[in-house]
Amino acid sequence: MNYATFIIRSAFFDFSRSKAKTLLTSLGILIGVLSVVLLIAFGLGLKKYIQNQFESLGTNNLRLVPGKIINSGGGFRASPGSLGGISFDEKDVISLSRITDLELVVPVFSRSQNVSSDAKTEFTDIYHTSADIFPALNLSVVSGDLFTKEDVDKRSKVVVIGPKLAEKLFESTEAAVGRTIKIEKIAFKIIGVLGAKGGGFGGPDLDSFVYLPYKTGYVFNSDKKFVAMIIKAKTDTDLTTAKQQITDVLSKRYKEDQFSVIEQTEILDAISSIFNILNTVLVAIAAISLVVGGIGIMNIMYVTVTERTREIGIRRAIGARKIDILAHFLVESVILAVFGGVMGLALAYLIVLAIQSLFPAYINIQSVLLALGVSSFIGILFGVFPAKKAADLSPIDAIRYE
Repeated sequence: MNYATFIIRSAFFDFSRSKAKTLLTSLGILIGVLSVVLLIAFGLGLKKYIQNQFESLGTNNLRLVPGKIINSGGGFRASPGSLGGISFDEKDVISLSRITDLELVVPVFSRSQNVSSDAKTEFTDIYHTSADIFPALNLSVVSGDLFTKEDVDKRSKVVVIGPKLAEKLFESTEAAVGRTIKIEKIAFKIIGVLGAKGGGFGGPDLDSFVYLPYKTGYVFNSDKKFVAMIIKAKTDTDLTTAKQQITDVLSKRYKEDQFSVIEQTEILDAISSIFNILNTVLVAIAAISLVVGGIGIMNIMYVTVTERTREIGIRRAIGARKIDILAHFLVESVILAVFGGVMGLALAYLIVLAIQSLFPAYINIQSVLLALGVSSFIGILFGVFPAKKAADLSPIDAIRYE
């Protein structure tokens, strides 16, 4: 048996004599690792969920919005003085539709208001838009049909709604088709219910949206303006080129600081930056419990050194070196910390497994390595002082200790 194995086996033997103390000592590290790993898991899961949501809506989409929007690295912000109150209209839609590299130009006027069935009322977002919104965002129906360009031109009083809203108002997606909802006392026939897209967790809940033909919506939007446009470039088109073409066309009518063309990837990058900052702050706060756990280990190790003073003296008297005593107590400290880390990691895994169907979360290999690495570091950092105290004890004084 080599010396390292002997030290480790001795440490485990000492722990087996006081199982309750071992568990309680590791509890602080367990809670710290559990908190850190869970926060990272939730952050990664939520970030991945939102990324998948955006990708499901199309990767070659652009957003045209009023004002000069700047990506400052931590999210988008409006350039001071750039929100000059412009809004878009059908002339802009026609002008942009002439660009050959663009597949779809979709006007959007959105508002949040009450939507009522015979028995229930829900507050939700309503998109006044064209029939092109559905292919632009990869939306399809599970029941009924989508409204068409003809419905837009005829100003048909029809709507397509999300599945969550259908279930809230009519109990099921199938039951909603053919029924009527009211928006500001005006009746609209539901002709289709969309498939689930997901949403929420801080973002728009696409499954609760109402889509109505934008010309029909002029009854609510009397100035016939749009707050944004969703633009889908052709598959083989470079988005930077498409952005420049859009800018060139709109610059004939507006100043360049009065509108912005934003890529989907820019939105994702901004969201990722915000999540990274938020996750770092939360993990740093949770890491405080690791420090508290480390202090707990240090205190227990000081008590252990005091309790085993005579044992240390005897070992020194029969030939153990200072480095041997130092290594022994340092290994005990690291094992306590790693034990707490492994238990915290295991508990975090079980929690993630239990709630994965309700909330997006997952533990990656980096989280596992971080948990084990930080636990080991805490064990060394807070164990070195008690271990040094044990190593520095005088053999004669230690043997005499009562």
